[in-house]
Amino acid sequence: MSLNGTPAAERAHIGFFGVRNAGKSSLVNAVTGQAMSIVSDIKGTTTDAVQKTMELLPIGPVVIIDTPGFDDSGELGDLRVERAKQVLRKTDIAVLVVDASAGMSDTDRELIKLFGDTPYIIAYNKSDLMDTEKGKAENGIFVSAKTGENIYELKEKIAQLTFERTEKRVAADLVKKGDTVVLIIPIDESAPKGRIILPQQLVLRDLLDANCKVICVKPDEITDMLETLKTPPELVITDSQAFGEVSKKVPESIKLTSFSILLARYKGVLPLLTEGAAKLKALKDGDTVLISEGCTHHRQCNDIGTVKLPGWIKEFSGASPDFEFTSGGEFPNDLSKYALVLHCGGCMLGEKEMQSRMTRAKESGVPIVNYGIAIAAMNGILYRSLSPFPELQKTV
Repeated sequence: MSLNGTPAAERAHIGFFGVRNAGKSSLVNAVTGQAMSIVSDIKGTTTDAVQKTMELLPIGPVVIIDTPGFDDSGELGDLRVERAKQVLRKTDIAVLVVDASAGMSDTDRELIKLFGDTPYIIAYNKSDLMDTEKGKAENGIFVSAKTGENIYELKEKIAQLTFERTEKRVAADLVKKGDTVVLIIPIDESAPKGRIILPQQLVLRDLLDANCKVICVKPDEITDMLETLKTPPELVITDSQAFGEVSKKVPESIKLTSFSILLARYKGVLPLLTEGAAKLKALKDGDTVLISEGCTHHRQCNDIGTVKLPGWIKEFSGASPDFEFTSGGEFPNDLSKYALVLHCGGCMLGEKEMQSRMTRAKESGVPIVNYGIAIAAMNGILYRSLSPFPELQKTV
């Protein structure tokens, strides 16, 4: 992602759903103005979800997702249907594509039930094939991917739902205009060459937009930097891996937290993750811990998820649990086999998908915690890491 681009997690995710041969892919191509999906008269041409990040007028930065037919059958069909359900978990706005010439099917009605609280629009496609005069499109609009009828009007309806999303701040609401905030950014073997990682970008930009003075330093520069300031910073935000070192160098009087804790609050899941920290000390030999990351990246020899955290957990708990790992879009539906789920900060996951994962953990009765909260807890500074959030400090 370039510094000028909108991260995929911050874009509205618009999913197109429907039965096979309803014209989903054709409609996606018409809406985007690109040959994004393969189109064919053969049912089931789309075998997996197709995703594209783009700017779409009049909506803005979006992620468009074309899904397999929801009425697919057979073993492979079941997998495709499951993929469509996975897409729904990260979909902010759903477009149900119905073959207007065939009318609403039972599968279409099943999809509407699955949408639940997800805002949706019904696009009655292939309206050019209708012999009779069009009636009222309930909660939707008649369109034709072939002729272009009402394609722009469909995008306007999607835009109306998109603009209803409320704007939130990552960190700027914790400080005032003119405040000094220090960002602790390690530059080590896991740092990408020539850039800073997404959580650091998000926080930095949010604070600059709020007219704060932002100082970025590496962990070994903290003490010297603090001594040069006439007044202490209002807030220090650190990479979670440096929590132990940073907490010893930053005076207790200065508020301290981490990028991943801020992201958890931003995505509305911080209270649940804070509750899960207690399970770290209670792990037993043979317990299974799931460590899940929302992105796929090249594993380093001293990788945080697969190497460092398992070692720290064993040392902190005094137990020898078993570990399983998932990454990217892979996250189990049933978590009941796990004693604890440890999740990354989720910077590459939208709020909808992150909350879906939290809901699955809660419904399975399995504690869940993220990297930042877990590392703070294992360093004995969980209470302090929540210093910007006094209402949560009372719970730990």
